[in-house]
Amino acid sequence: MLNRYPLWKYLILIVILLIGLLYALPNLYGEDPAIQITSTSKNIVNKNVLTNIQDILKQNNIQSKSFIFGSEDILIRFINTDLQLKAQEVISRLLGKNYIVALNLAPATPKWLAMLSANPMKLGLDLRGGVHFLMKVDMDAVVNKLQENTLDTLRQRLTTQGIHYINLQKMNHCEVAVHFRDKLDCDKFTKYLLSFPSDMVFRKHSDSFLIIRASDQNIQTAREYALQQNIHILRNRVTQLGLADTLVQRQGDESIIVELPGIQDTARAKEILGATATLEFRLVNPLTNSHGVIPNNSELKKTRDGQVVVLYKKVILTGNHIIDSTYSTNEYNEPEVNISLDNEGGNIMSSFTKNHIGKLIATLFIEYRERGTSNMNTHFSLEKHDEIINLAHIQSSFGNYFRISGINYPKEARQLSLLLRAGALIAPIQIVEERIIGPSLASQNIKQGIEACICGLFASITFMIVRYKIFGLAATCALLANLILIVASMSILPGATLTMPGIAGIVLTLVVAVDANVLINERIKEELYNQHSIQKAIHIGYKAAFSSILDANITTLIKVIILYVVGSGSIKGFAITTGIGIATSMLTSLIGTRAIINLIYGGKRIHKLSI
Repeated sequence: MLNRYPLWKYLILIVILLIGLLYALPNLYGEDPAIQITSTSKNIVNKNVLTNIQDILKQNNIQSKSFIFGSEDILIRFINTDLQLKAQEVISRLLGKNYIVALNLAPATPKWLAMLSANPMKLGLDLRGGVHFLMKVDMDAVVNKLQENTLDTLRQRLTTQGIHYINLQKMNHCEVAVHFRDKLDCDKFTKYLLSFPSDMVFRKHSDSFLIIRASDQNIQTAREYALQQNIHILRNRVTQLGLADTLVQRQGDESIIVELPGIQDTARAKEILGATATLEFRLVNPLTNSHGVIPNNSELKKTRDGQVVVLYKKVILTGNHIIDSTYSTNEYNEPEVNISLDNEGGNIMSSFTKNHIGKLIATLFIEYRERGTSNMNTHFSLEKHDEIINLAHIQSSFGNYFRISGINYPKEARQLSLLLRAGALIAPIQIVEERIIGPSLASQNIKQGIEACICGLFASITFMIVRYKIFGLAATCALLANLILIVASMSILPGATLTMPGIAGIVLTLVVAVDANVLINERIKEELYNQHSIQKAIHIGYKAAFSSILDANITTLIKVIILYVVGSGSIKGFAITTGIGIATSMLTSLIGTRAIINLIYGGKRIHKLSI
């Protein structure tokens, strides 16, 4: 019989709608204004701090919704932003500079929904507020590192070939000068270099003097690799911070954009993102002559206690081989970091320690710190700081797993383990631009977006009901179901983030979604004019319009896919919501409205349609 759906189809539609309602529901609860309190490396957050905060808030008549005491922080929820701001001022005055008191937003989703993994949509920077960073990669450090590699390679090749030279010297523009004893050695090495692929370019400065540097292609490859690896490592770091709704993308040849929605703790974010901490393992050189002259292959470094130690310049292993690091305490309750190496790093460490049992090995901690302020038009103001954090005798061979002690504070050990686990930056970065979008501006954007959605819905619903009566009412029900399914899909999908352009995509989808029902309704009218029976006109209307609706949605989907692949940031946000809207509108416009019409008219003797 025409225009009848079996019971199981109705049940599936009801289940889909109920699931959609369940996962769209958390978006009605919003977020609570909150304050997050974290400590600096020399302080810890304990219950005494919590008690002092509770007392000071009570004294100032500042009411809070709840206190959540974590392992490393305290989260306090408030009813409104006025209380939040007042509490921040009071708590900051109480704790001083030893603690970071940051504004934050905490989801207000009930526990029973959270247990079902029903969470609100992830909002972008323009809707939730947060921090925007523009970071510049220090390409000078990349070129300097390449110059060091060139120097080591040349020294190794000269030694391998048995060619005598007076000295190797670094020069400007990534160049290395080689001074030979005579013209014969210079010519011999020149001939040897010509047998290699063009990884280096060289020119003669005199009969016994060569100027060598890495090729332009190698320099460009090194710069590109540093930028891409830094982007990858920054993404790992924001994941380690527990942030999933972030944007990390390239801008130009030297810069990276990082957006952290909902984050007001800018000090903590900058501390993690901008940190360039890494480790080097080097052998201690116990041999210095009586005059205290340091050999060319060694250099002076200091421990945290100020002790001067002579280390070989050659690095045994760097932090690049670390695949995992965890924080723990030893039997003396001292903080330490447990290190896991990859296979290559494990083999290097095993081979080295096996051949140097009884000797002293140093763990060198390296980081870059800001020397002063800087902007996009000025030169980098980062300087290198290093110190020995651990000295240990090699008592036996060890490979993929070992531990580092000598760290003063537990939080410092935790942060070092986090940075090593996320990866060491290939080149130092500096935050040259920082923008904070406050919650009030974000709330205004959300309000305007919701108003746009309501206006679009109202206009579409009014037109459809006036024009198509009961069929228009069915289309209206489908339109509301479509909105619920879009919101639920955005809440479920892990990579989906709603932005202002995303709201524009939803509005566009809702307004255009009724096109399918317009095609169907007009085709039903046409069939009625052609003297077909009412039941047959409904059947043909839905069947004949299907191919046109499908073609239109496929072509739109192709454009959406191109926007997502080629675009970035807000363009991707628009593409995601539009793509989801296309899929849900196909379900609601074709199957949803058909189910409603079949319930009203299916299998009945009808003399007139309300269309």
